[in-house]
Amino acid sequence: MIKQVRSELTRYLRTETVGGALLLVAAAVALLWVNSPWGASYTSISETVLPIEPLHLELSVADWTKDGLLAIFFFVAGLEVKRELVVGELADKRRAALPIIAAAGGVVMPALIALSIGWGMPGMDKGWAIPVATDIAFALAVLAMTGSRVPTSARVFLLSLAVVDDLLAIILIAVLFTATVSVLWLLAAAAACAGWWLAQHKRLRTPFVYVPLALVCWYALHEAGIHPTLAGVALGLLTRVRPDTGEDEAPATRLEHLIQPISAGVCVPLFALFASGVPLDGAVFGQMFTDRLALAIILGLLFGKIIGIFGISWVAIRFGIAKRPQDLEYRDMFALSVLGAIGFTVSLLVAELALDGSSVELAKAAVLVTSMAASLAGSALLLRRGRVHQARRDAESTHRRLGRAVGSRDMEEGSTK
Repeated sequence: MIKQVRSELTRYLRTETVGGALLLVAAAVALLWVNSPWGASYTSISETVLPIEPLHLELSVADWTKDGLLAIFFFVAGLEVKRELVVGELADKRRAALPIIAAAGGVVMPALIALSIGWGMPGMDKGWAIPVATDIAFALAVLAMTGSRVPTSARVFLLSLAVVDDLLAIILIAVLFTATVSVLWLLAAAAACAGWWLAQHKRLRTPFVYVPLALVCWYALHEAGIHPTLAGVALGLLTRVRPDTGEDEAPATRLEHLIQPISAGVCVPLFALFASGVPLDGAVFGQMFTDRLALAIILGLLFGKIIGIFGISWVAIRFGIAKRPQDLEYRDMFALSVLGAIGFTVSLLVAELALDGSSVELAKAAVLVTSMAASLAGSALLLRRGRVHQARRDAESTHRRLGRAVGSRDMEEGSTK
């Protein structure tokens, strides 16, 4: 089981590296497109309504990527959360304590900083949640590209932290952005979830059962007034993660193998493409450093994440509440906390939900600029820490070789005598 979990973590990290790169490309294309002479076509396409009239769904292209495609991303996140809670790093209380505490600090501190700076600004009654989420794909991609020489425990720590962070962000979305609830539609969604659980219990494997249940759950939550991406989380958490005797792999593993490439290669990049199109000009850059809403997001995301993740982790380790991962030093953890300040997918989603008008564009610009700054700073720190760890490994290897050489020489001298 331990080997299987390690193998899954390795595979997940490799996939997220590709997904993170595609996400960056999509965001860059959106920024170039909207700020080019053809920027009007970007706006026209994103606002084009693609209705499903029999179901009274009239969503724009941008809304479909936000409400529809991201549900697939959150389904994969739900599978990952379930697997980590049952058979992964979060299943062991002592090992789970540090990433859980770090994730909680990385959610609370950005919210407090954002509220203290932006209090009274329009939209900040819910906009304080924009800087609380770490983008798992983006952060892991940066770690994979620049932190290959840091200990493996760094990857496990960041992944576990990001999983808990995503779960807390999902809960915030459910609480903050549910105004009125239709009880009948909520019961319909609950019935679909119960059907999913029963199908899992009966060991059914046909997509002709699961796909209709997933669509019904998504539509019922949409009609109930709850953000429909939560359907993905709920169904992910209801999926089995332990294989039966004689079963090659658990349903969660099979589904993740099948859906993860779709999520990382299609869903998240398309969402980034239609969420990152922010007009960047001198006025926007000027506002980012003078407007309290933008400052709340920038300082909350950058300093809030670093203080929350690293500061709370240091306190927890110092007082014996949690144990520091093997081979991971405090400077390594600080570099990882800087990567935690990369907010993208969920931060952009919350900005779309919490704000309107020009505030949305300003908030998105603040998220993009801060995420880029955090990725560059985190990369520099990881490269430096990687050189330190590599030099240490080289010194240990040289010491072992010298030890073996001395031992061999002593044996030869002994045999000669």
